[in-house]
Amino acid sequence: MYAHPSNLALGVLCGLLANFTAASVSHNPYVTGASWGVAIIAIVRVIQAFSFHNKRLYDSRRVQMFFTVGAFANALMNGTLAALTVFLHCPEVAVMLTVTYVLAFATANSVRNAGYPPLAIGQMLLTLTPVMVALMLRSEYAMRILALLMMLAIPTMSSITLNMFRVLRDSITAADTSARLADKMQHVARTDVVTGLLNRAGLNHALIEQAMCIAPEQKLALFWIDLDRFKEINDTLGHQTGDRLLAEVGARLLADAPPGACIGRFGGDEFIVACVAQQRAEIEATAQRLLADISRPFRIDDDRVIIGCSIGIAVLPDDGADLDTVMQSADLALYDAKVKGRQRASFFDAAMTRKLVRRKEIEAELRIALQRDELSVFFQPIVDLATGRIRAFEALVRWFHPDKGELFPDEFIPLAEETGAIITLGNWITAKAARIAATWPEDVTLAVNLSPLQIRAPGAAMAILAALREAGLAPSRLELEITETVLLDDSSVTEGFIAELAAAGVRFALDDFGTGYSSLSYLSKYTFSKIKVDRSFVSGEGAGQKSDAIIRAVSGMGAALGMEIVAEGLETIAQVQAVRQAGCTLGQGYYFSRAVPDYLAAMLLAQEPGREGAETRKRA
Repeated sequence: MYAHPSNLALGVLCGLLANFTAASVSHNPYVTGASWGVAIIAIVRVIQAFSFHNKRLYDSRRVQMFFTVGAFANALMNGTLAALTVFLHCPEVAVMLTVTYVLAFATANSVRNAGYPPLAIGQMLLTLTPVMVALMLRSEYAMRILALLMMLAIPTMSSITLNMFRVLRDSITAADTSARLADKMQHVARTDVVTGLLNRAGLNHALIEQAMCIAPEQKLALFWIDLDRFKEINDTLGHQTGDRLLAEVGARLLADAPPGACIGRFGGDEFIVACVAQQRAEIEATAQRLLADISRPFRIDDDRVIIGCSIGIAVLPDDGADLDTVMQSADLALYDAKVKGRQRASFFDAAMTRKLVRRKEIEAELRIALQRDELSVFFQPIVDLATGRIRAFEALVRWFHPDKGELFPDEFIPLAEETGAIITLGNWITAKAARIAATWPEDVTLAVNLSPLQIRAPGAAMAILAALREAGLAPSRLELEITETVLLDDSSVTEGFIAELAAAGVRFALDDFGTGYSSLSYLSKYTFSKIKVDRSFVSGEGAGQKSDAIIRAVSGMGAALGMEIVAEGLETIAQVQAVRQAGCTLGQGYYFSRAVPDYLAAMLLAQEPGREGAETRKRA
């Protein structure tokens, strides 16, 4: 009604021109008075129209009432004016002007106000009825015919009004339906189906809006959360349980995050929380609250699931001038939290950028390091504590980079685990070490560490047996060291891998015993020939009376089960004597020797008394 007040003003101007012209030629006070009445009503309506058009907020019912009353009054006054010119026998030019105007007025309003049929038809009846009555009262035949034509025009124009109303109604309904569907599709496109939180697209949109709304004295804190051990839960309990766990994590984040926070699942087991903050202490408190709540046990059906998370934190504008930079900073902080041991939150620091550059360089070069022959296998002896003779060598990888120098395993092995390159690297170590071990005396065995990814890789057992056949090394001379985390999932793949190799004669050792999720059920379920006591019990900061008691307990258990106990990290004669008295049968550490190249390992064997005539096999 008020969308185009200029159109109403133009119509009023035309009416005033027609009416006052008719009044000027009629010289009739009634016509003149009616013309002024029409003018006053029309001017008030135009002022009202422009007033409501410029308002952003108003009562729609009140506005509709004003428009309707004004429209009806204007229509009645125009019809009355035209009827007066007819009834009072004014000059023909006055009759022509007023009757033509009311016909045009009625026709135009039946279309303009078709969105509200009662108004359009009501205006038409109030405009034409007085004129039709005046024409019928005239004695001229032509006047009465004109009245009849007007009467016939009313249903025709009413039909046009109603048809246009239906078209408008259907168009508006279709547009409203389309808008609702568009909103629904947009919601679906921006919502994660598993958790009901924002997905990556929704996060991007919400973060931009949130960043634009923060005040100059405020900061936008971004928490990048990665769940720990989620893959193990997914593999052991199934993807449905994993999805329900993700949904529970999302619910906890919604409950713990500050009001107005933007929360979404970035992908996989990663979540992002962004909220407005002012002080670093406030951000730290939020991070600790998120850490503590996600670390609480979850109950999924009959399963009690315990996970944790690592959090990387970056702040806008402190850690970046735009959202992309802050996201990268939070990602770097998350990587730092993982490297430091998980279950922690790390704030971004500029030094992390340098770490990432080095990490990406190593990641790119690791894959081609084997082709460049930059990797080498070193061997650290495992010594019989009773005789002092070497019983085995543990194969350890070393990387001598032509530009960066020696890279330590702690730097590239975790990276190989993350990228999946550990499978290729592990197979290469096993094959290379087996060829070297085949040249040693028959009573010296080879120990090789295995990654969980290697065990789960398709055909892993076949690859190891093939490497032994190619090297000519008896399976009984290979001992594979696995950690307790490998056994956590208790999967058929792990069980089948161990069973297949054990049947061929390969032996297994439980490495780093006492540092993970130690369970005596592992020792009864799987056949281990050795248990390796972690170095933290021997030479770590916690070594002492309690650790000695633990070593004695493990040694007694190993003796009862027919297993040998290896003490790692031996550095002094006192430590050697202590573990030997505690019941350990084998020892490994710097006290005996560091890891050495293959030729020095051969020299260590040759220097042992009684080995001068030992048979060795040299292979090309």
